[in-house]
Amino acid sequence: NGAGKTTLIGQLAGDLRPDAGTMRFGGRDVTALDAPARSRLGLARSFQITSIFRDLTVLDNVALAVQAHAGHSFRFWRPARADQALGAPARAVLASVGLDTRADVLAANLAHGEQRQLEVAMALATKPRLLLLDEPVAGMGLEESQRMVRFLGALKGRLTIVLVEHDMDVVFMLADRVSVMVYGRIIATGTPAEVRANAAVRKAYLGEDTAA
Repeated sequence: NGAGKTTLIGQLAGDLRPDAGTMRFGGRDVTALDAPARSRLGLARSFQITSIFRDLTVLDNVALAVQAHAGHSFRFWRPARADQALGAPARAVLASVGLDTRADVLAANLAHGEQRQLEVAMALATKPRLLLLDEPVAGMGLEESQRMVRFLGALKGRLTIVLVEHDMDVVFMLADRVSVMVYGRIIATGTPAEVRANAAVRKAYLGEDTAA
């Protein structure tokens, strides 16, 4: 905690501006672009704390994400199922993440793990090239966490994912390349095996006394 992980995600997403340096995405300098502009370029984010419309159905949550990506104004009074231009792609996204049987359930009635899964589905509805995930297993029990890991593992072949997570077991199960931050500074970057063997990482995050 306090390493700067969420601040980094906020800067990548465009919610926060860096004090110095530049950010490039797809070969383009995006430093001056805000979050909506970066989203239109194919960058999507899920939040550390679940960010969904709890009083809407699962389907309507995803349909709103489809609608926002298309650049249309929001129509909260019109259910997604009444608009095929929104409902059809929303149902396709739900099917792809295994939430299609929950389409008509209020988001507030989902289990915590399902709510996090819905949030990822909303991000996927914007058709991202890069998905930023901020502690996707936060607040989950072991079973929900394992289910989310399997879900995210299935997404790996579909798009690039930047995962911010302090649960090192989750990181090692999912990541192909790992960077470790301590107080805003990267102390190691490499494969999971390389990072696991790094003495500074073992001392800072894995709780090992490397002097022993």
